[in-house]
Amino acid sequence: MKDKQALRALIYRHIEDIAPDADTDQLNPNEDMRDELDLDSIDFLRLIEALSRELGIHIPETDFAGITELSKMVDYLSQRLAEK
Repeated sequence: MKDKQALRALIYRHIEDIAPDADTDQLNPNEDMRDELDLDSIDFLRLIEALSRELGIHIPETDFAGITELSKMVDYLSQRLAEK
């Protein structure tokens, strides 16, 4: 799954599973989604773990800070999948 739109949809699906009240329609892709969607650190970790598991890639903790924006997360996941 290298298509960025499909990755965005996957991220939204997992966000909705983790935080059903989060309004992904209003999410600015260039803002910190933790703040935009009111995700705490555990919610964000659950999101990373779910994406890692579903996509079959390892996302090191050292990369977490660089993928808090939707646009950066999509780019990161796309790149990691291309390397796989």
